[in-house]
Amino acid sequence: MIDGPYFVLTVLGVLGTGLVAGVFCAFSTFVMRGLAALPPEQGVAAMQAVNRAAVRPAFMAVFLGSTALAVVIAVVTFVLWPDEGTVELLLGSALHLFGSFGVTMSANVPRNDALARLDPGAPEAAAYWPRYVREWTAWNHIRTVASGAAAVSYLLAVA
Repeated sequence: MIDGPYFVLTVLGVLGTGLVAGVFCAFSTFVMRGLAALPPEQGVAAMQAVNRAAVRPAFMAVFLGSTALAVVIAVVTFVLWPDEGTVELLLGSALHLFGSFGVTMSANVPRNDALARLDPGAPEAAAYWPRYVREWTAWNHIRTVASGAAAVSYLLAVA
């Protein structure tokens, strides 16, 4: 069984990736549905406000902290190569780094940036909004599953 500081890192990894999965799950299951039900002008304005609020310290500490922790866990695992949990630790880190952080940076953030450039009342915003909701939510489902699977993988490493 993993112990000492390595155990603490892994438990923090479970907590961080689990919290991120919870945020993403909330968006996939009801936030985006609620926003999509609004008239486009209101939905665009609301999502723009949400995107601005997301880059505040509370969420960024959890999101970027869990990402940094995934890197640390992967590096420490490669260096120490523990007798138990190696596959689970590396898998958890890969899932979070590629499936959560990577998808965020390559799929969700570019869509958020495109949405931020639009005037909520403009015809372009109304035209873009349904596509944005559909594509952003599809990528968010992937982030949700990847973050949740990373948490489970880390948990299996300490079990």
